[in-house]
Amino acid sequence: METILTYVPEKMVYVSCNVSTLARDLVKLVKVYDLQYIQSVDMFPHTARTEAVVKLVKKRKN
Repeated sequence: METILTYVPEKMVYVSCNVSTLARDLVKLVKVYDLQYIQSVDMFPHTARTEAVVKLVKKRKN
């Protein structure tokens, strides 16, 4: 996370298998990025596990 927030790439796709860590990280990331898209993906049918794919784009300065 520190490296991402140091270099701040223009775009980023974050893939997570843990919604708790995703939520924790998004609190920091949305200060620098706009969340453009989030999608849940059921990679393991008939289980409680899901993946989340998030597209983030660097905020523009006004």
